[in-house]
Amino acid sequence: MPETKLLLDTHALLWWAVADRSLSRKVRRLIEDQGTSVFVSAATAWEIATKVRLGKLRWEHGGSLEAYCAEQRFAMLPVTFAHGERAGSWPQAPGDPFDRMLAAQSAIEQIPLATNDARIDPFGIETIW
Repeated sequence: MPETKLLLDTHALLWWAVADRSLSRKVRRLIEDQGTSVFVSAATAWEIATKVRLGKLRWEHGGSLEAYCAEQRFAMLPVTFAHGERAGSWPQAPGDPFDRMLAAQSAIEQIPLATNDARIDPFGIETIW
C-alpha cells in the first residue's frame, strides 16, 4: 500500500494547532492517521512569522513553530530553487506568494495539499479537504 502524504497549508496547520472545527474531518483524520506523512513547508513558517510580526496573528504554542511541528511529528519541507522557479513562473492567480509556493511544492513533490482555498484550483494540483 503506498504511503499517504499530505502538505498542510497555513490555515490547515493553524486550525490543527488550536483544534478549530474549520479543519475538515477528512484532513483531521489524515493527520491523526499514523500512516500519513504530514509535511509543513518552510513557506508556512515564513507566512506565520510574518503575520505574528505584523500583529495579524498570535502563535499560542510558545516556542517556535519548528519545535511544534517536530512535536507533532510533521516533516519540514524546505523551499528549493525548483520550487521557487515553479512558483514564480505560473502566469495565473493566485498572486499570494505563500499560496504559489505551497502549490509549487505540492506539484513538484507530488504531495496533495490540504487546503480549502479555491484560488489554488488554477494550478491543477491535487487538493484534499
